[in-house]
Amino acid sequence: MNLCVDVTLGERSYPIRIGRGQLADPASWRAAIGGRDVLVVTDATVAPLYLGHVLAGLDGLRHASLIRPDGEAHKTLAGVEAVFDALAALGANRDATVIALGGGVIGDLAGFAAACWMRGVAFVQMPTTLLAMVDSSVGGKTGVNLAAGKNLIGAFHQPNAVIADIDTLATLPPREYAAGIAEVVKYGAIGDAAFLAWLEAHADALGARDGDALVQAIATSCRHKAGVVARDEREQGERALLNFGHTFGHALEAEAGYGRLLHGEAVAIGMVLAARLSTRLGHAPAEDGERLATLLARLGLPTALPPGFDADRLLARMQLDKKNQSGRLRLILWSRPGSAAIVDGVEAAAIRDVLLGKP
Repeated sequence: MNLCVDVTLGERSYPIRIGRGQLADPASWRAAIGGRDVLVVTDATVAPLYLGHVLAGLDGLRHASLIRPDGEAHKTLAGVEAVFDALAALGANRDATVIALGGGVIGDLAGFAAACWMRGVAFVQMPTTLLAMVDSSVGGKTGVNLAAGKNLIGAFHQPNAVIADIDTLATLPPREYAAGIAEVVKYGAIGDAAFLAWLEAHADALGARDGDALVQAIATSCRHKAGVVARDEREQGERALLNFGHTFGHALEAEAGYGRLLHGEAVAIGMVLAARLSTRLGHAPAEDGERLATLLARLGLPTALPPGFDADRLLARMQLDKKNQSGRLRLILWSRPGSAAIVDGVEAAAIRDVLLGKP
């Protein structure tokens, strides 16, 4: 089963193609390449598996590849500079295309470099992880990390296409695969109670990587994100809802040191903490948060803070979050499954109590 979801942004609209055999079929993505120069950016884990498929589809074009080290720790300005150097060596002009072949780290890094090279060149997302397929590859948010926090430097730069080949998910380690499902669950939690119930009913199939269940889950997630992006491309309002669990999660990632916790793992914990904060502030019943935690645990995800995290240090990280305005903490909370809202002016003391596990 192959599906296509469209992101509707006027002249910058683009397709998300989801299914099997996409990377080895240039007919599904060659039209997204604008000029003759193409740089494929990938990482050391993905390159031996899939780079050959993509390069074979670039016959007749002037192309090169850049293989970066794997992992969140390498999503840095130094990594962006390496992409710039590769583009310069290729002699890439303004009609060049950058292909991001990999997970969210490669997509964010290559996309940000494409946004900057000659003030913006085309790029194509070829996500190879579930997390990237349903989240970072869609919507045009690109960026890199600083020691002070995650994604503090970046740009909005929409891709020409997203090519989600689910065959690549067969090679994902179990932990990486489960981390991607966290973002799938998020779409049900914030805006689609029926989808959340579908995930509960199909948790075993998703855990077994059933192809039809995966295509359906990815397509539903992408439809939700595409709709939000079309209505609020630059996160001035509704798009912030997509960050449910992320304020907690980004703080956890940064405090742990990038790599100890996978992004999806941190978001899973963050969603449970956001649900508990919602209950503490009187927005939602406790049983809904327990239901969410149960589903995440069934899908192989952590739902509690690992030992050794300091509540005050995490709170300080959260206060640096990009969603905050005028020094006031701004979080995404929910009132029930499928209904989330942006809440301004959340008291730091309430967040600290949740981090400490106080009832």
